[in-house]
Amino acid sequence: MFASYLSQLAHAVLLPPTCLFLAMLVGLLLRRRWPRVGTGLAGAGLAALVALSTDAGAHLLVRPLEDMTAPLAAGAPSAAQAIVVLAAGNMEHAPEYGGNSPDSIALARLRYGARLQHQTALPLLVTGGNADPARGIPAKAVAMASVLREDFRTEVRWVEPKSATTGENARLSARLLKTDGIQTVLLVTDAMHMPRAQRAFERAGLRVVAAPTMFRAWGPVSASSFLPRADALASSYYAAYEWLGLAWYRLQEYTAA
Repeated sequence: MFASYLSQLAHAVLLPPTCLFLAMLVGLLLRRRWPRVGTGLAGAGLAALVALSTDAGAHLLVRPLEDMTAPLAAGAPSAAQAIVVLAAGNMEHAPEYGGNSPDSIALARLRYGARLQHQTALPLLVTGGNADPARGIPAKAVAMASVLREDFRTEVRWVEPKSATTGENARLSARLLKTDGIQTVLLVTDAMHMPRAQRAFERAGLRVVAAPTMFRAWGPVSASSFLPRADALASSYYAAYEWLGLAWYRLQEYTAA
């Protein structure tokens, strides 16, 4: 539990917007002794915050991630033996659904996973944990399986309810799938997350056919793309999180070599 809180704190400090606010604060403090350095640091933090709050700025982080994997071509032949859909977040207070529901990112993944299952008839696995029985919150995979069955009329073969990270998604899912002789999977997650997720599943010993969804940076750039928006800053945060995750994976691979 402590490690989880420490990880969340590290992410908050290292990622925008918190890191940019910290840069501005440090810059203002430095102005008293080193005016030019302090002003430059505070100004750079403010400029970066404004830039990453626009769609145009966010796309600088998002598009390279999304370009690492192409959309799955409709009707393309595949050696996949199963479909794996990764969890995202939860809406803990959704009274219209009985108090708990996968969030919008998870629902987009589920929708695409259901579509692929209907097209291919492949068995489907959902993966994600973080259950909190004391608060009546089920594992994310359990909630996802319910949505697939009840709302998308899609059967779920395997439910992996214990993983808390992408790496654990991969390791625990691989354990379930290999027991049934599954070696190659259609992996469903959003396009920004796919490079890190694919690497995790390949490290777990599975062959991956990437099936990304939710491409955020493929739209045209317009005048409104340069106006600050809360959702653009959220995209910048998510992309920075994925870049940090990829850097961590590469560091692990380098130190293990």
